[in-house]
Amino acid sequence: MEGPAEGKPQAALSDYLAAERTLLAWVRTGLALMGFGFVVARFGLFLQELQTVQKVISAQSYGQSLWFGTALIAVGVIVNLFAGWQHARLVRDLDRGGVGRPRPAAPAVAIALFLALVGLAMTIYLISVRDSAHATPGNISGNKEETPVTSMAPIADHGIISKASNHSVDETVEKLKGVLQAKGVTLFALVDHSGEAEKAGLKMRPTKLLIFGSPKGGTPVMVASPSAAIDLPLKILVWEDSAGRVWASYNSPSYLQQRHSIPQELLQNISVAEALAAKATE
Repeated sequence: MEGPAEGKPQAALSDYLAAERTLLAWVRTGLALMGFGFVVARFGLFLQELQTVQKVISAQSYGQSLWFGTALIAVGVIVNLFAGWQHARLVRDLDRGGVGRPRPAAPAVAIALFLALVGLAMTIYLISVRDSAHATPGNISGNKEETPVTSMAPIADHGIISKASNHSVDETVEKLKGVLQAKGVTLFALVDHSGEAEKAGLKMRPTKLLIFGSPKGGTPVMVASPSAAIDLPLKILVWEDSAGRVWASYNSPSYLQQRHSIPQELLQNISVAEALAAKATE
C-alpha cells in the first residue's frame, strides 16, 4: 500500500480497527443471507418429503421456495463483494492519511427493504401452501359429500388406480355388491382384512377386498394369456387412509394388458373393475 501523503497525519489504529469491524459485520450479514437462502431453497423439498411420509396427495407446487432461496443467496454474495470493495477503498484512504468520509446508508436501507419484501412474499406463500393443504380431499371434517371423486394415477408403474369414494368403506362395499348383482357378475369372495386383524387383536383401518368376475369374460383372457390367471378374478380394494378418506383401488386394465400381453380385443374383458369402481364411489 502507498504510504501516507507528505504533510498529512497517518490515520489512527482505532480507525483501522473500526473499518475492520465494519467489514466483519457486513461479512456476517452476507453469510447469514446465504445460509438462510439455502434453508429457504430446501424448504420446498422438505414439504414434498413430508407429504410422501404422510401419504398426502396434493397438486400444490413448492418450486417457489427455490427462487426465494436463490435470491437470498445471490444477495448474500453481492453483500460480501460490496463489503470487500468498500473496505479496500476505506483502507486506501486511511493509508493516504485521509479522514474516512461518512458512508451512505443506502446499501443498508436497500438490504433491509429487500429482506422485508422477501419476508412478506414468503408469508403470503406459506399461507397459500397451508390453505391448499387444508383444501385437499379428506381434510374437510364431517362432510363426506364435499369429497370430490378423483382418480389417482398408477403409483410408481405398479398399475394401481384409486378413486375417492363419497361413502364409508362399508357403504362403498354394499354399493359394489349391489352393482355386481345388478350386472350379473359373480362375487367370489369378500375378504375383510381389518376384521380379521381385529380378531387377532391388531388394529387396522377399514380395509375390504372384493374378488369377482365371470367365467365368460375371464376364460378367454386366460386362454390367450395363461399368466393372467394370477391376477384374475378381478379385484377391488376398498380402504380408508390415515386422513379418513375412503378409496376404491383396482388394477389398471392397460397395466394388466401389458403385464400379460393380453390381446387388444380382450381388453374390455378386464376393464369391468374401472366402471364398477366409478359407480360405487359416486
